[in-house]
Amino acid sequence: MKTRCKWCNLKNELYIKYHDEEWGKPNFDDKYLFEMLILESFQAGLSWECVLNKRESFRKAYDNFDLDKICSYNDTKIDELLENKNIIRNKLKIKASINNTKIFKNIKDEYGSFYNYLKTFSRNKIIYETGKTTNDLSDEISKDLKKRGMKFVGSTIIYSYLQAIGIINSHDKDCFLYNLKSKKL
Repeated sequence: MKTRCKWCNLKNELYIKYHDEEWGKPNFDDKYLFEMLILESFQAGLSWECVLNKRESFRKAYDNFDLDKICSYNDTKIDELLENKNIIRNKLKIKASINNTKIFKNIKDEYGSFYNYLKTFSRNKIIYETGKTTNDLSDEISKDLKKRGMKFVGSTIIYSYLQAIGIINSHDKDCFLYNLKSKKL
């Protein structure tokens, strides 16, 4: 039996798979970075498990996180999303997700990729730390994203995002993945 991070609900196979195969492993593909940023923004005030359990429904509702399609969402699409019982139906978060998509696209265009943007803050380093919910890096990125007009991207959400995509490795010391060294950024 593998020992996992304390937060991983061992009764939820989806959560175990996410922990074991995805969380904390560097993945800097723009499509993935975008999907995770949108999903993390929906987490505000909720548990990640709640969002993760709805991930497939979000993929369907959000056109498989197609950046260009989401940029063109209108009031009709917003109403459709608000009626979708399989996703988180918070009007402010839904509107923010569309707004954030446009800003993500602008950042991607400006830097060549969203990861190139993130590297200006992370300086190509993986941070190994546990027991935190924010740090200077998440504060700095959050501040810049807010300045650019993004919503639901506070420092705690950005910290969680950086953990998810592998810039911050926060596996518990007794987790079987704790000593797993990630590839260089």
